[in-house]
Amino acid sequence: MSSNSNKTIISSKEKILEDYLLAVQSREISLLGRKEVFMGKAKFGIFGDGKEIAQIVLSKMFKKGDWRSGYYRDQTLMLALKLLTPEQFFAQLYAHADVEFEPSSGGRMMNSHYGTRSLDPLGQWKNLTNQINSSSDISPTASQMPRLLGLAFASKLFRKNKVLCDFKQFSNEGNEVAFGTIGNASTSEGHFFEVMNAAGILQVPMVLAVWDDGYGISVPNTIHTIKESISKMMEGFQRAENTNGIEILVARGWNYLEMSIAFERATSLARKKHVPCLIHITELTQPQGHSTSGSHERYKSKERLRWENKFDCNRKMREWILTEKIADETTLDEIEKEAKTTAKNARNTASSNYFREIKSDQKQALALIGKIINKSQHKIQLTNIYNDLEQNIFPLKSDVVKACTSIIRTLAKYEDLNKQDLNKQDLKNWLAIQKEKYYKDYSSHLISESEDSALKINEVKPFYKKDAQWVDGRKILNLCFDHHLSNNPLLIALGEDVGKIGDVNQGFAGMQKKHGNLRVIDTGIRENAIIGKGIGAALRGLRPIVEIQYLDYLLYSIQILSDDLATTHHRTKGGQKAPLIIRTRGHRLEGMWHSGSPMGMILNAVRGIHIAVPRNMTQAVGFYNTLLASDDPAIIIETLNGYRLKEKIPNNLFEIKTPLGIPEILREGKDLTVVTYGSMCRIVMEVAAELTELNIFIEIIDVQTLLPFDLSKIIVKSLEKTNAVLFLDEDVPGGATAFMMQQVLDRDGGYQWLDVSPKTLTAKNHRPTYGSDGDYFSKPNSEEIFEVIYGIMNEKEPKKYSEI
Repeated sequence: MSSNSNKTIISSKEKILEDYLLAVQSREISLLGRKEVFMGKAKFGIFGDGKEIAQIVLSKMFKKGDWRSGYYRDQTLMLALKLLTPEQFFAQLYAHADVEFEPSSGGRMMNSHYGTRSLDPLGQWKNLTNQINSSSDISPTASQMPRLLGLAFASKLFRKNKVLCDFKQFSNEGNEVAFGTIGNASTSEGHFFEVMNAAGILQVPMVLAVWDDGYGISVPNTIHTIKESISKMMEGFQRAENTNGIEILVARGWNYLEMSIAFERATSLARKKHVPCLIHITELTQPQGHSTSGSHERYKSKERLRWENKFDCNRKMREWILTEKIADETTLDEIEKEAKTTAKNARNTASSNYFREIKSDQKQALALIGKIINKSQHKIQLTNIYNDLEQNIFPLKSDVVKACTSIIRTLAKYEDLNKQDLNKQDLKNWLAIQKEKYYKDYSSHLISESEDSALKINEVKPFYKKDAQWVDGRKILNLCFDHHLSNNPLLIALGEDVGKIGDVNQGFAGMQKKHGNLRVIDTGIRENAIIGKGIGAALRGLRPIVEIQYLDYLLYSIQILSDDLATTHHRTKGGQKAPLIIRTRGHRLEGMWHSGSPMGMILNAVRGIHIAVPRNMTQAVGFYNTLLASDDPAIIIETLNGYRLKEKIPNNLFEIKTPLGIPEILREGKDLTVVTYGSMCRIVMEVAAELTELNIFIEIIDVQTLLPFDLSKIIVKSLEKTNAVLFLDEDVPGGATAFMMQQVLDRDGGYQWLDVSPKTLTAKNHRPTYGSDGDYFSKPNSEEIFEVIYGIMNEKEPKKYSEI
């Protein structure tokens, strides 16, 4: 054997031993992590033990620019990719709220939820091709799948659309692979099947590893999966000659060489040919059970536990190394000893880093409290609080706040409230500063805080020539989309019927023919996959507008919108952004499933996503212009009955910007304020004209956006004048009207200006029924609005407005 061959073998052996060291190290931090939870230093623990070798092999497939969309078992993969250190693992376990120590989420995510930072400290894109990227994990099972599809789909667009070659910070001509991981039980979710179907049709560079340890918590594969095997069940998806589909491979999770062959084949197919692949990794174990919340001995048989011990991947790798004489037992013992030392040192370092700042705050609080005790006549009560805080060896920030608050309240209970106590004031001032900092630690970045935030886009009002052309509202949208597609190569539009026919209401009519099917894209009927494609593409720097055909159908994708998109910027503490625009239409049409207005549901589910509710298409264009100039995600809900209503084309259509959180007064009045949005604006404007005949002059305010809501307190200023308010919309009782009422009366203090009780008028409790009469008796109509407003005026001024 030549010296070069020997060198290669030695190098290979060295790498195998490095891999074994990493596998044992990862196992050790899992074991120590569990102990930290049971000792009370951490709240909860979930770990990736039993999957170490498979994840090390997978890590070798990644190149710079590639993406991961995984879940909470991937600690070894992240360690192997050098996207996680053992210290960072423990920092996340302790919920260290500093991205310097816990860069995945700044302590916001439960442990083993990982992600890389795509943005610099100013919220601007880094060069994503210079790093391996991991989208931020979320806990809901299979919810990583829709986003995975989008990450892979972006590579297809970057490869095929040559205009995108200029955006080298986002892609190297589409040569990136999106790697996904999922547990065997989670493949039972609908997200999995929806995405695998879409991936097989689209032919995108996606490699999905299924970690199969035979169970989903306590439920075995016999209950989860047909034939107890996801690869066997998915055989109908297997690609064949001259067909699309996916490539399916199987390897055992303790067999280093077998998995290497499978992963190399899959990655080559995905990277070179954009063939999606599923790799079923079987015979894995989960030595500590699902999490620190329970024991797997409760549901696994003694035979299964014996098998898991025998086929533990780390044990099997050790046996293989000895059998192949890659190393002897003494060498492996030293490696295992080194791994334990590394894990313990990492734990100690992370613990020290985490408690350093809190103990500093604890010390400062004790010093301030001590000064108060020295001058107080109630030393016993105050000293008990002091001692509890001082003796807390693992304090939390909340412990410091509680102790300080208790001191201040105790002083209020026993001492003269009017007595000037400088020491107490010093404590109160210090506590106010600390609380502001602590709340920022956990509440920042719900929306963008960068210079590109949608809230920083200045309003540009439409203006019209005297001879401005009147057109259908859909034409206004069509001109807008054409302009942006022509001027922003990163913009794509996708959804059911968006492409060939230009969407069901013709907003995109002619756009696919003009701009191509890589820009205006038809999809199948799969709302979760549509949203996922948008999220993944947005994470990679593209600017997608995805369409959910009707507002009612948003229910299909509300989980992904709520759990993934709405939390992306917040859960990464500003580390990732997905400026996706969801376009949909709602409110009045026909029938129970095409005329819904479930605004309360949406409002309460998607905090972190802006919600725009334009009353006409010009206003909608203003929102598209605003949001495409910003870096926030948003839902724009167009009015279903507005596409064929005539509107004038503004002279500055492409420059107008509708502001977020700034209501518009449509009609000034002195007697009562009506707060509404969307289709209701037109109806209440008609009612207002009738009311003037009875000398009732209402002020009509279109909120324009529900999230954010009236940042300038325009509505309260109206209440100061009218002293009466009606909140009006098409949602169910207690829905968006209740939200608006809380914002105006509670948040903004509007209650103090009222001379009469506030009212809401909504649709009925049921879904709107079919036909014109169904609509009339299900949703607020002109007669109802008139009667409610007159009733308020009768209550407000009974002598002037007697009962009709």
